[in-house]
Amino acid sequence: MHVRSIFLSDVHLGTRGCQAERLLDFLKDYESDNLFLIGDIIDFWAMNRGIHWTPAQNTVVQKILRRARHGQRVMLIPGNHDEAMREYDGVSFGDIEVRLEHIHVAADGRRYLLVHGDEFDQVTRYHRWLAVIGDVGYNLLVRLNATLSRLRRLLRRPGYWSLAGFAKNRVKHAISFIFDFENSLVRAVRDRNLDGVICGHIHSAALRPVGDVVYVNCGDWVDSCTGIVEHLDGRLELVRSWQSVATPTPEEVPATDIAVSPAPARRVPSGSLHDLPPAVITCHEAVIQTK
Repeated sequence: MHVRSIFLSDVHLGTRGCQAERLLDFLKDYESDNLFLIGDIIDFWAMNRGIHWTPAQNTVVQKILRRARHGQRVMLIPGNHDEAMREYDGVSFGDIEVRLEHIHVAADGRRYLLVHGDEFDQVTRYHRWLAVIGDVGYNLLVRLNATLSRLRRLLRRPGYWSLAGFAKNRVKHAISFIFDFENSLVRAVRDRNLDGVICGHIHSAALRPVGDVVYVNCGDWVDSCTGIVEHLDGRLELVRSWQSVATPTPEEVPATDIAVSPAPARRVPSGSLHDLPPAVITCHEAVIQTK
């Protein structure tokens, strides 16, 4: 499928948790005019402790470079795990632009701030040592999750389940942190008179309106394996690569949910964020008029 733009974040190349094979499948499914890499693409933090670089990860880099050579616009917005690249703001490497942030104008005219988001994370910004400890603990969860995934395959359990994602969604403080992070970003975007933000950092994929601002988080390629695509009409869609999403009845869809679509080869009917205003959010078969 050809789309206008692809937005990816938190690939964490160089780590055991990187789901490079799933990302390659995603890139095969989608061709684009623009490819935005929104931070933590290569995990220099983890590589300081030990490098785990697979052939699939090498292929990911080759695919990205090939897209840049063939005329696609490829932009890297560094995150905290690849912050060394922030010294090269405005420089291009192999036709890949490096920017600290970028304002993307979608096909429908809406303006989105592209930023990794760690600057809105108080722990990463002011307590780096605590962020590093948390990163080590997160990597341990990822390794344990690999063992659980093998066990699930032996038991023939369908789909993909993330231990780290489960823990994050069940811990009260983690949920509070996510809301604080989102609210900080939304306030900053509103102050700059922009229409929305597309970010990463917290490994929690999202695509929803927050008042008059569209909040979009690309998720990651360790747990959720998600990306954002912009269609030719400017419509944004959150695509989950690793499983099909069953279509619930309208009664089963909460009013604030926005549907997640599988990759094209596994596509089933689903909703996405459409033009706002007159803003209509399609949640599978349920339609919610926001204005």
